[in-house]
Amino acid sequence: MMAAIDGQWDCTARTPMGDQRMVLSVSSEGPVFTGSVAGDLGTIDIAGSVDGDSLAWKMEIRSPIPLTLDCSATVTGDSLEGSVTAGMFGSFPMTGTRKG
Repeated sequence: MMAAIDGQWDCTARTPMGDQRMVLSVSSEGPVFTGSVAGDLGTIDIAGSVDGDSLAWKMEIRSPIPLTLDCSATVTGDSLEGSVTAGMFGSFPMTGTRKG
């Protein structure tokens, strides 16, 4: 049985550089998940932790500057809500909906 978090999500992070749109793909197995984030900057493979309907992962980006993003999200039905923390740049809200 697929977990509620599994699947593809159309996400938007509201950043100072404008809205960053991406597709989050999640495949969970117990307390961990693997997947990817695909957006304007290409596709990044990710892996992270699962706690019920909540996800947490880190993403390494190279552009516009090299940075590690700390991401977290909670799934409720076909909606996702979370945040992206970009080190000294602070934390930005992220929302998403399940791709149908």
